[in-house]
Amino acid sequence: MSTDFLPLQGTDYVEFYVGNAKQAAHYYRSAFGFQALAYSGPETGNKDTVSYVIRQNKLTFVLTTALRPEHPIAEHTRIHGDGVRVLALRVDDAAAAWVETTHRGGKSHMEPTVLKDAAGEVVLSGIHTYGDTIHVFVERKNYSGVFMPGFREWKPAYNPPSTGLLYVDHCVGNVGWNQMDPWVGFYENVMGFRNILSFDDNDISTEYSALMSKVMSNGNGYVKFPINEPAEGKKKSQVEEYLEFYKGEGVQHVALATADIIGTVTQLRDRGVEFLQVPASYYADLIERVGKIDEDLRPLQELGILVDRDDEGYLLQIFSKPVEDRPTLFFEIIERKGAKSFGKGNFKALFEAIEREQGARGNL
Repeated sequence: MSTDFLPLQGTDYVEFYVGNAKQAAHYYRSAFGFQALAYSGPETGNKDTVSYVIRQNKLTFVLTTALRPEHPIAEHTRIHGDGVRVLALRVDDAAAAWVETTHRGGKSHMEPTVLKDAAGEVVLSGIHTYGDTIHVFVERKNYSGVFMPGFREWKPAYNPPSTGLLYVDHCVGNVGWNQMDPWVGFYENVMGFRNILSFDDNDISTEYSALMSKVMSNGNGYVKFPINEPAEGKKKSQVEEYLEFYKGEGVQHVALATADIIGTVTQLRDRGVEFLQVPASYYADLIERVGKIDEDLRPLQELGILVDRDDEGYLLQIFSKPVEDRPTLFFEIIERKGAKSFGKGNFKALFEAIEREQGARGNL
C-alpha cells in the first residue's frame, strides 16, 4: 500500500467571504449555536478586512468581509454573494503539503508562510481547487494562541448555547458540465484522495432533473469532498441553479455532524433555521425500507429528518434551505449510526423537495 503523501488531520476551519461579517457572525451564533472565539480587523493591525472566528466543538467558521469596495474580497462577494472561499485542512507540515501538491500539478495560492506572535507560530500554504475555492494547509503544532497570529480573543457578552454540532462530516462542491471527472482526477492526483462512492443520473434523478456525484476521501477518511455536476433532464437541476446564481463553481453545502440529531435540529428550528420538508408519505413505509432504528419515528417526521441504511449501519440527515437570498449555500445536519454512506436512498425525496423550492422561486 502506498504511503499517504498528504496526511490530513481533518478540517481546520471553513472560511466564508461575506458582505457583512459582523451580522453573519451574529446569525451563525444565534441560529446555529457557535461560540465567539477570535477577531481580526483594524484594531489588530488589519486595515483592509475584518474576520470573526466562531467555534462549536471541533467546528470552526471564519467570516471575513472587505472594508473597502476595491478589495478583492468585495469583488468575490459581488460576484458570488456570501459563500465558502477556504476549506482549510490541518496538517503536520504545511510546507511539505504545498511542495507535494504543487509538484503534482496543484496551482499555488500561497507559498509556505510563517505567522508569528507571542504564542508561537502558524505555518500556512495553499492551492486552488474548483471555482474560486481555496485549500489552505494549516500547521499549528507550535502555536498556543486563540486562533492564529493577527487575531485577538473575542469575548462578547452575548454567547448563545451550543446546539450540539461537532465537526465537518463532509463538504460538497458543485462543478460545471463535464467537470466532475477532471476534478475527481485533481483530488486523486494532486491530493492523493480516492473515489469511494459514485452516483450517476440513474441514482440521482427525479421526473424533471438529474445530477451526478462522486465522493472523494483522503487516506484516513477524515476529509471527504463529494463533487456534483449537472446531468441532462427535462428542467433545470439544483446544480444548474446553483451555478447560475453563484456565478460559477463552488461549495454547495457543508455537512455538520451531531450525536443527537433530534435535539440539534429541534434547537436549530426553534432558533429560526429553515429546513426542507419531505411529504408525510416518506415516513409511511420507512421502517420497511431501512429496518429497525433506535429513534422514535414521530419526532423524525415532525422535524422532517431522513433515514437511510448501508451495509455498516444507518444515518439520519436533514438539509437546510439556502441560508442566503441567493439559492446557493445550505447546510446538512447528519448523525451517523455506523453508516459510512451519504443517504442514497433519500436522494429522490430530497431532490423533489428541492425542486418544490426551485419551482416556488421560478427557477425550475
